[in-house]
Amino acid sequence: MAGMKSVILALALLAGVDAKVYFKEQFNDDKWESRWVASTFPGKSASDMGAFEWTAGEWYGDENDKGIKTSQDAKHYGLSAMMDKSFTQKKDLVIQYTVKHEQKLDCGGAYIKIGSKADQKSFSGDTPYQIMFGPDMCGSTKRTHVIFNYPAKDENLEAKSEIKCETDQKSHLYTLHIKADASYEVFIDEESKQTGKLEEGWDFLLPKEIKDPKESKPEDWVDAKKIADPEEVKPEGYDDIPAQIADPEAEMPDDWDEEDDGEWEPPMISNPDYKGEWKPTMIDNPDYKGPWEHPLIANPDFKDDKNLFQRCKDCAMIGFELWQVKSGTMFDDIIVTDSLDEAKAFAKETFFAKKDAESEMFDNVEEERKAAEKAEREAKKAAKDAEEEDEEEEEEHDEL
Repeated sequence: MAGMKSVILALALLAGVDAKVYFKEQFNDDKWESRWVASTFPGKSASDMGAFEWTAGEWYGDENDKGIKTSQDAKHYGLSAMMDKSFTQKKDLVIQYTVKHEQKLDCGGAYIKIGSKADQKSFSGDTPYQIMFGPDMCGSTKRTHVIFNYPAKDENLEAKSEIKCETDQKSHLYTLHIKADASYEVFIDEESKQTGKLEEGWDFLLPKEIKDPKESKPEDWVDAKKIADPEEVKPEGYDDIPAQIADPEAEMPDDWDEEDDGEWEPPMISNPDYKGEWKPTMIDNPDYKGPWEHPLIANPDFKDDKNLFQRCKDCAMIGFELWQVKSGTMFDDIIVTDSLDEAKAFAKETFFAKKDAESEMFDNVEEERKAAEKAEREAKKAAKDAEEEDEEEEEEHDEL
C-alpha cells in the first residue's frame, strides 16, 4: 500500500513538473498596475470609466493578501494584462480566478476574457476575444458565462445550457476546464456545476443530419388519432332545449302592482336539461398511421472539427471588460494553465487557505451591522416616542 501511495505521489509531482502556467496573478504587490493597463472604451470618455482599487476588501482571510475591486458606481471598467508569451492550446486548458461581490451586486458583470494581442488602451466589448468566462448578473438573470469565439462561424457562442452563479457576498472560485478530448467542465468552489462534450454544449458544428428536402408528408397521410363517431346522430330536438328557463318555484310578490310595476316575469335559472352544444363521441381512427416523421439524410454541409478542443490560438492577453451599476466586486488569484492539478494546487494555497477566515470575518461584520441597524431603529423609535410624549404634555398644559 505504501508503495502504491509513493507511485501516485510521484505521478502527481511529475504532472506538476510538466504543467505549463501561461498566466498567474495574485495582486499582492503594489507594482500590479505596471502589469495591467486600464482602458477607455471607444466612444466613451475617461469620466465614463471606473477605477480599480487595490485592497483586501471589507472582509478577508488575510489582510495582507490583496486583490482589485471596482470602486465607482454606474461605470464601465476596462483592464488587461499581457501574458509572458502567446500560446496555442495543445492539450487541456484551465482558466481560474476568484470573485467576491461585497456590494450585493444587482446588475453587472464579473467575467474574464482571453484573446490574442490587441490594443490594451482601447480594450473593450468590441475587442475580439476567444474565451469569455465568469459570472454575470442583472435582475433575474444570474448566470456563469462560458462563451467561445468560433472562427468557422465568426460568432461568439454562448453555452446552450445555463450555469447559475453564486450571488452572496463571499469569495467564490470559478474554474473552466477545457479538455483535450473535446469535453469540458465548469466548477465553482471546486464543485462541478456542468460537464459534457463541447460539440453538444455549444452550436459549433452544423447538424450531421438534415431533413430530406426531396421528401414531404404524403397528401393521404392520416395523422388524426381520433375521429367523430360516424354512426352517432344528434338527437331530434336537441337544439330546441334552451340554456335557461323561468324558475318554476318563483311567485309574484304580494305587493306587485302590474299597473305600476308592469307585467311580472319570473327570474331565469339554468336549465337542468340543457347539455350544451352537441358533439359526437370521438373514437379511434381506424386509418390512423401515427405522426409522420420526416426522413433524414446526411448533411452535405457538415464539416467535423478534429481540433474543437482548441479554444485558444495565439492567446496573449487577459482582461476584464465590465459594466457595473453598483461597484464593489473583487477579483483575485487568476491562473491560466494546461493542468487542472496545477490550478487546484494554486487554489489550495490561495482561495482555500483564506476561505474559512474570510467567512468568519464576514459573519462577524454582518452581526455587527445588524446590531447597529437594530440600535439605530430603537433610537429612532425612542426619539419619536419622546417627541409624541412632549406634544401630549404641551396639549394638556394648553387646556389648563
